[in-house]
Amino acid sequence: MTDDQSSIDPRPKSWIDKIAQLFSDEPTDTKSLLEVLRNAEQDQVLDADALNIIEGALQVSSMQVRDIMIPRSQVVTVPASLAPTEVIDLISKASHSRFPVIGENVDNVLGVLLAKDLLPLILNDNTDKLDIKDVVRPATFVPESKRLNVLLKEFRETRQHMAIAIDEYGSVCGVVTIEDVLEQIVGEIEDETDVENEDFIKQFDLENHIVKALTPLDEFNDYFETELNDQECTTIGGLVLQQFGYIPERGETVNIDPFLITILNADSRQIKLIKVTSTLVDIKKKQ
Repeated sequence: MTDDQSSIDPRPKSWIDKIAQLFSDEPTDTKSLLEVLRNAEQDQVLDADALNIIEGALQVSSMQVRDIMIPRSQVVTVPASLAPTEVIDLISKASHSRFPVIGENVDNVLGVLLAKDLLPLILNDNTDKLDIKDVVRPATFVPESKRLNVLLKEFRETRQHMAIAIDEYGSVCGVVTIEDVLEQIVGEIEDETDVENEDFIKQFDLENHIVKALTPLDEFNDYFETELNDQECTTIGGLVLQQFGYIPERGETVNIDPFLITILNADSRQIKLIKVTSTLVDIKKKQ
């Protein structure tokens, strides 16, 4: 018997051995799963759009409401004390479909007003008799730490499209919509009422901002009163990508003086969302 023959195990493999071999190369975590999916895209088993959607869906499970919510300072609210004509004027100028209705302050949310609920009153010329409290719908409150995949499931089950985000003390810190969550999966969803320049940068607190990677560098500089510049990049995402030298994953950070940049959302092709943290006290708080 040769050495080669003696090295061969003559025993037939059991069904347990076969199952173990079958799953031996299977992904064991999200990172290894993404590697398999990206290889599949390179082998043209998946197209790029399908891969991006899958990556977005996976990342949503690790993102929280605070990462994408519209901050309190940018939320358009409807005070319950407004006269009917003032309510209609506010809604028509804001061009949104849902508005939190508040009492004496922003933390006292009475419910959510749907613009479409006012149409019958306007068509029947009954706006003089309008009482916001009669048409307001119950508001949904969620902690800012809630995972987006859980929130999306709740949106689907309750058929709600907006939730009020609250902090650990019960204070309102922003709002989040089902569209905000879906955009993390499928990319930007724009309609004729979207104003591009208004949605690029959202303030989280005095030192932290949530910024879309597609924000033009000149607008980023105007907002933060900085002079970041790169002849090869036109967006903040492009500048961040150059600093990394590769496509970063969620949670990775890089310093771009005077900011600490944290990746909030990225797929295999591009950075989508970043958190910009500044330690400079002279950067103005945006209202």
